[in-house]
Amino acid sequence: MYSTINMSQIFVLDQDKARDFYVDVLGLEVSNDLDLGFMRWLTVCVPGTKGRDVLLEKPGPPGMDAKSADMVRELVTKGATGFTLGLTTDNIQKTYETLKARGVEFTQEPTTQSYGTDIGIRDPFGNNIRIVQLAETMGKPPASRSSAANAKSRR
Repeated sequence: MYSTINMSQIFVLDQDKARDFYVDVLGLEVSNDLDLGFMRWLTVCVPGTKGRDVLLEKPGPPGMDAKSADMVRELVTKGATGFTLGLTTDNIQKTYETLKARGVEFTQEPTTQSYGTDIGIRDPFGNNIRIVQLAETMGKPPASRSSAANAKSRR
């Protein structure tokens, strides 16, 4: 029925500051930056993946009234919007060191999990972002994961 997810959205409080963080700090690229009159359409993507964009949206019209926008801003600032973005990397340690040198706020240092090794960070507004280096068995069909797990347990 569907072939891909091509757009997701994160609420940000300042689109210029968001652009600077997501592009200059995280290393994403701007895919669209358009003034639609009723809103600014600012999207970013992993370099080379245009068409799988994240909309950096400022709370307010046309999507919500002023009172709702105030509530959303408060939730974002508290970091209470939950998991907002997940990125993958081939080298979590290098990514961690690069982001640490750039002054990124970490919510979790590199931690090995069953699915790989990941870190948690926050953007300048409070949004929670996860970055993971997937384990070799992730992304394979379930039978492959089971076979790999069984082979490991027999050792």
